[in-house]
Amino acid sequence: MQSDLIPPENWLDHPRLTRCFYTSADVVAVAKKLLGKVLVTQFDQQICAARVVETEAYRAPDDQACHAANNRRTARTETMFKAGGHAYVYLVYGLHHLFNVVTYREEAAHAVLIRAVEPLSGITTMLERRGLTSVKTQLTAGPGVLSKAMGIYRRHDGSDLCAADSPIWLVEDGHRLAPKNIQTGTRVGVDYAGADALRPWRFSIRGNTWVSKAKGSGR
Repeated sequence: MQSDLIPPENWLDHPRLTRCFYTSADVVAVAKKLLGKVLVTQFDQQICAARVVETEAYRAPDDQACHAANNRRTARTETMFKAGGHAYVYLVYGLHHLFNVVTYREEAAHAVLIRAVEPLSGITTMLERRGLTSVKTQLTAGPGVLSKAMGIYRRHDGSDLCAADSPIWLVEDGHRLAPKNIQTGTRVGVDYAGADALRPWRFSIRGNTWVSKAKGSGR
């Protein structure tokens, strides 16, 4: 099994992204800014960390690809109406738990889906969770598999990513991404959304091998 690229405990020394990072009114800008940030989880004393390499933006009320389009409130979408900095985790096909970051102000229902991450720490734990014996892109290159590898499930919906005791958070580690290295595309699996399906709101790190193949998603 591949060794960690960075010791897991190192991530405890990095400050968590603050609320102001998430409360920007521009969800598309946040989706781009999340690229290169590091997603960290700590469950049962196991720390896992992975760099965000692919994201998708969703915005109520006008975006018909958004779960909360037209400000639709259901038991599932209620978390989207929290203030920026909360986790929105939902289940698709009864199998896959998808992790999103809520953005902007309370009642706005904006969110960014994390579509793929590049493993940095806790790789052995990730492999065990995924039932794999070697590191390959299937480990975390996709929204459902990355959540499983990182230990994120529906029960974590509504978690405050900014809280000191949250087991899920994001950090800035000094990684810098030039605008030319951000690739833009349309979102995946939202053909039902009509013209909104063509919004260029999917972003990834150009040339990164951990970006998903984008054959489909739970949206």
